[in-house]
Amino acid sequence: MAKKNKNITGDVVYSTNPDFSFEYREEVQQETLPPAQQKLKVWLDRKMRKGKMVTLVKGFVGTTDDMESLAKLLKTRCGTGGSAKDGEIIIQGDVREKVLTILKNEGYKAIAAGG
Repeated sequence: MAKKNKNITGDVVYSTNPDFSFEYREEVQQETLPPAQQKLKVWLDRKMRKGKMVTLVKGFVGTTDDMESLAKLLKTRCGTGGSAKDGEIIIQGDVREKVLTILKNEGYKAIAAGG
């Protein structure tokens, strides 16, 4: 089971004050930009993946729910697996050209980047 990182303000590690309580920072959700304002970069990558090719989509600005729905759309249309995490969408296999055409048809500004 993974621990959720809580954003604690201040440098307090331990306090003997019985009335002390931590102040947590609220997570700020970024508002999702419309597709015409998104500047996405589509990469091919095989680092840290045991030599297997994946297609990465980087640069998405918005909520995690919107990013996951875009990832689901890409996975469905490409007929492959993948995931959306750490601010990027990972699609299994070398499907960069297919992803680029799908994103452009959906109205996103997408360019091929990297190797």
